[in-house]
Amino acid sequence: MSTVTDRTRALGMARIRRRSFVDLSIDVVLTLFCLLMILPLVLLVSNAFKTPQEMLAWPPTVIPDVPTLSNFKAVLADTPLLRWVANSLSFALLSTLCILMTSAITGYILGKFRHRLLSVFFAIILATAIVPFEVYMIPLYFQAQSLGVLNSTWGLLLGYLVMSFGIFLVRQNVIHSIPDELLEAARIDGAGELWIFWRIVLPLLRGTLGALGILAFFQAWTSFAWPLIVATTRETYTIEVGLALFQTGFTVDLGRLSAASAVVLIPSVTLFVLLRRNFVQGVASTGLKE
Repeated sequence: MSTVTDRTRALGMARIRRRSFVDLSIDVVLTLFCLLMILPLVLLVSNAFKTPQEMLAWPPTVIPDVPTLSNFKAVLADTPLLRWVANSLSFALLSTLCILMTSAITGYILGKFRHRLLSVFFAIILATAIVPFEVYMIPLYFQAQSLGVLNSTWGLLLGYLVMSFGIFLVRQNVIHSIPDELLEAARIDGAGELWIFWRIVLPLLRGTLGALGILAFFQAWTSFAWPLIVATTRETYTIEVGLALFQTGFTVDLGRLSAASAVVLIPSVTLFVLLRRNFVQGVASTGLKE
């Protein structure tokens, strides 16, 4: 009897060791992958503090031998960098608010109201997700021109008011995370649809909207093609369009480009650090039933 028990215990310990080895291997692979993902950003920030000679040295150094702020001073002196950052921030924040509002309202209607036309409308929204922005960018430009909103923040917003993925994300969470019984109980108590949406639905979608807010902000913050054709003066450029000015036909000013890019990273990294839990929670809960 003791022999059987010892054998069972040995098999159990062997399984635990194999499982621990597999878990350790996965952790090592993921850690190396994360380091590879972070390495370009580390080198970018490092180059911002290097002299031109050290930047071209081989092998490259991660920590500058002689750190300098000359690249940052040159960028701030020669370009309206802070103005470009302000333009991008206002554009990204307004676009994020519009996308959150349109996605929350549309996703709630598509998720909790029953009508045959709503299914057709949702299918059309999903179909637009596979259409590249470049396909309808030129007609949208002529529409912005006819409205007289070129070279302004409102013209930039015209292409970033709605996100089809955001509507899909909110709809899935509304269907699987908000019970119909809760809404029916509120209606029986005399609550109106606006009160239900504002006081019940939105608080329950906090994590989802946080994740969507990060995606919407990054989409507007990193957009290049649409701001490039809408903004026609140097003062109305966004930061992505401004960064392209550091590259000429034959040369690239790596020092100033790295310094400007390091400044661009600050809002993105700050937003992700503040809302990372909402991002993970909102994406992970999409399509999962309670």
